[in-house]
Amino acid sequence: MRSSRTRVRAGLALAAALPLAAGALALGTPTALAAQPGPHDRQALAGTKPLWATPSADRGTADAAEKVTARVYLAGRDAEGLAAYARAVSDPASASYGKYLTSRQAKERFGATKEQIAGVTGWLTSSGLKVTGTNDHYVTVTGDAAAARKAFGTELHRYVKDGRTYHAPSTTASVPASLDGAVLTVVGLNDAPRLAKHRETLPGPSTAFRNAGPFSTYYGSNVNKSLPSAYGSHAPYAIKGYTGKQLRAAYGAKNFTGKGVTIAITDAYASPTIAQDIQQYAKRNGDKGWSKGQYSQVLPADWTHTGEKECDASGWYGEETLDIEAAHAVAPDAGIVYVAGKSCQDDDLIDALHKIVDGRLADIVSNSWGDVESNETPDVAAAYDQVFQTGAVEGIGFYFSSGDDGDNVGKHGTKQTDTPANSPWVTSVGGTSLAVGKGDKYLWETGWGTHKAELSKDGLSWEGSVFTGGAGGGTSKIHQQPFYQRGVVPDALAKANGSTPMRVGPDIAAVADSSTGFLVGQTQTFPDGSVKYDEYRIGGTSLAAPVIAGVQALAQQARHGVPIGFANPAIYDRYGTAAYHDVTDHPLGKGQGIGVVRVDYKNSVDAKDGLVTSLRSLGGDSSLSAVAGYDDVTGVGSPGESYVTSYVPGHRG
Repeated sequence: MRSSRTRVRAGLALAAALPLAAGALALGTPTALAAQPGPHDRQALAGTKPLWATPSADRGTADAAEKVTARVYLAGRDAEGLAAYARAVSDPASASYGKYLTSRQAKERFGATKEQIAGVTGWLTSSGLKVTGTNDHYVTVTGDAAAARKAFGTELHRYVKDGRTYHAPSTTASVPASLDGAVLTVVGLNDAPRLAKHRETLPGPSTAFRNAGPFSTYYGSNVNKSLPSAYGSHAPYAIKGYTGKQLRAAYGAKNFTGKGVTIAITDAYASPTIAQDIQQYAKRNGDKGWSKGQYSQVLPADWTHTGEKECDASGWYGEETLDIEAAHAVAPDAGIVYVAGKSCQDDDLIDALHKIVDGRLADIVSNSWGDVESNETPDVAAAYDQVFQTGAVEGIGFYFSSGDDGDNVGKHGTKQTDTPANSPWVTSVGGTSLAVGKGDKYLWETGWGTHKAELSKDGLSWEGSVFTGGAGGGTSKIHQQPFYQRGVVPDALAKANGSTPMRVGPDIAAVADSSTGFLVGQTQTFPDGSVKYDEYRIGGTSLAAPVIAGVQALAQQARHGVPIGFANPAIYDRYGTAAYHDVTDHPLGKGQGIGVVRVDYKNSVDAKDGLVTSLRSLGGDSSLSAVAGYDDVTGVGSPGESYVTSYVPGHRG
């Protein structure tokens, strides 16, 4: 059942034009989220009426017999205390910094009580709804619109959205005040989009993709001087794809390997060939081999929404492969656990996150998926933030890709950030274009924002300039500015949407541009029907997130294994020090452009249908700009030479 919107993979900016598959305490629950007193001794659950349920879209009351399926999320015994403690243990200036709880302690202190669960269950059943599942986090129910009206104090109406009609609450949902704050929110009272059937099977390996070449082995190693010049010189060919050795050198890994630290990767579905793919990749590219038990999976009992129109399950295999191989390449001794969502829907991804927190399965969680903020509703945001806060009190940090469409105007028509990367309780990871030179020497980075110009037919010039992708970022319209951004994020960004300072992303950045991307290895299905392992270059903030997760594993090892937990206060605490590369759009000087030459197969696999040669200009991200200091493309910057060692006790950047 889908009670919320589809999540898309936030990255996979491939090396050719492939479709992308992929408050309280000033930490910002959404501004309008907090439960408020309602009429007739009821408590309103703000945000439960979607913004698209407008009078002009209203087509009348839904049939009383119309089916409703919903999740009633439980607030726990001390929701305000959870948020307060999550901040305290994460803030280096707090006396409680680093005093984490075990998952059992967190549950006993902040989780829902048996009495609360029983009270919520009794209220739901007395309203005529059928309880279909109960756990420590929510109660799932089904029933008809009449029962939903009785339970939640609102009629369901029919509304037109994107040319289709869905039911949704006509007013804000509410619950009896006698439940004494036991309900956090309810998700699913609107049915946009429709449901999908269960018990589906996963498809085979995804469609093949290859890079054409020629390539550089490091930035600038291969220059074709017969091609037209650009920006006063001849541009080098794009690298074949950076390896772990090059990324570790660029981001100051030194001798740290992530030993003793566990990284969790969440995505939807699970590649059937992942175990052999990651072993083969490590062997071929000089990464340390996987030891027994170093990689594990936590998979659901079944899969849903696997079709192309729903979630395109096989399209997620490349995402999973990239995330795991990149994290291992940067932190080769860290344990990695892959926790799969049974679909790309919010409820199922939240379930995957709950598994990590409930079992304390990892220290660091890398998530390369998301959606645009205009599709987020406060009820769903509350459910996510509760997981993030619980993770924070246990010393677990969540890292999310900031997005691949810059300010989102070109693709979605409105300037906005991505979610859940917009949450004040996660680390939003932006993107850069990275140059690693001979001897694995770090040369420079730009903010990721790429434009494509194709070689003219006569081969004498580069024609056109089309924006192909860039790091997501910008100012949230939902979440207020968290305490750790004060004094760092300029008011021009924080107040971009009005007089109230708001959350701005990203927080930190790493390589994302596919033209300076990472080499990945995956079993794929080729046009002739063969299924085999192959390698290709890839990028997107889907790359940046696991790279930063790997770097954080190195930093935790440097910290003698003490968990970093929710990292943003510590990340901003290092702002302005040598811990970061201060990334700008013009690292070679004001007005000096930079480009690389790429050659791609027209059909994405071979030269049968011809080649496309193009100049990819770097450092131009939609309306966003990477400038000196904090910016909305790279945050505080990328990890510098001393970032990892700044976590060694007694050291700083």
